[in-house]
Amino acid sequence: MQVTAFEGVIEDGQIRLTTNINLPERTKVYVIIPGFETKKGFHVYSPRLAHPEQAADFQKEIFEDSPNASL
Repeated sequence: MQVTAFEGVIEDGQIRLTTNINLPERTKVYVIIPGFETKKGFHVYSPRLAHPEQAADFQKEIFEDSPNASL
């Protein structure tokens, strides 16, 4: 695979090459950004029981109402 590098800048959200080069439509390109750091996101961890042996205390119980329940 042959690789050629061109320098460019971002203007109005689009890449503008600093050299006067016309690339054919649908040309595959790779963008390498030197010195760019992304902001680190945050991670929300799944809840864990402090004492896993207490898992039985959180067992779901299902109660069915009678069809003629009065309000």
